[in-house]
Amino acid sequence: MTIKLQIYKCNICGNIVQILNPGDGNLICCGQEMEHLKIQYDNSELGEKHTPKYTFKENEKFVSVIGHPMTTEHYIQFIETYTRDKNEVHIKFFYPDELPEMNITFMPEANDTIEYCNIHKLWGNNVMLENEKGDFSI
Repeated sequence: MTIKLQIYKCNICGNIVQILNPGDGNLICCGQEMEHLKIQYDNSELGEKHTPKYTFKENEKFVSVIGHPMTTEHYIQFIETYTRDKNEVHIKFFYPDELPEMNITFMPEANDTIEYCNIHKLWGNNVMLENEKGDFSI
């Protein structure tokens, strides 16, 4: 059974899908079941480079990933933030050499923002370490 906003990846072709309408079936791509990406939380140096952070600039709110490489080989592909009820979702996609930063119109709770790295996959805000065991799933 899938859950709204879960993210899956095909480990053959690289397709990434997000659940908009949950269902009972399995997600299949290229003839095999897709990998359910679990959000990683980590206080190590690797985790710090993947942690979405909130900032305020001139009365505007932003979420960004600070200190992460943005090269063709290794970059943040997207940042996503959503309301607690998951009825409002904001996502911004990035290319290499771009600043991974997104203007946000609402202030999500700390654990309602994720980012996807093309190498290290899905990451969330380290605040979750206080409440979860690091294996949180949307």
